[in-house]
Amino acid sequence: MADTPTLSHVDASGSARMVDVGDKAVTSRTAVAEAHVTMAPATLALILEHRAAKGDVIATARIAGIMAAKRTHELIPLCHPLLLTNVAVVIEPDTELPGLRIVATARVSGQTGVEMEALTAASVAALTVYDMAKAVDRGMVIGGVRLLEKSGGRSGHWHAS
Repeated sequence: MADTPTLSHVDASGSARMVDVGDKAVTSRTAVAEAHVTMAPATLALILEHRAAKGDVIATARIAGIMAAKRTHELIPLCHPLLLTNVAVVIEPDTELPGLRIVATARVSGQTGVEMEALTAASVAALTVYDMAKAVDRGMVIGGVRLLEKSGGRSGHWHAS
């Protein structure tokens, strides 16, 4: 257990706390996360042909992901509010799933990372796809939510295997 890193959100008494990042250097930080929504081929076709009753599923999910990233600190306890410099959400069809793959990138110049913002963006975009298409396919599955890459800060660059 000596090689196990210490959790930073736990104080000496074992209570959850917000980490004090006041002494950390301001650096450029980026995080990339992904999610996917698996669905029936007919549902994917409906979305790609812009025939969903609720409107443009992909455009709406992209906006929802961006908006969610900006509000991550309101959703995840102990997250710092960040002034994000950029959030991009790319949603592309994947006929092998079949479904949609979502990749969210969050950037900030700050004292703490943006992993949670990228993960939140990908997750909320996937939930929005589900919400907008559930009337025709309640069997959709949201999955594969994970961090793909992060850079910046004291811990440097990390990339998923």
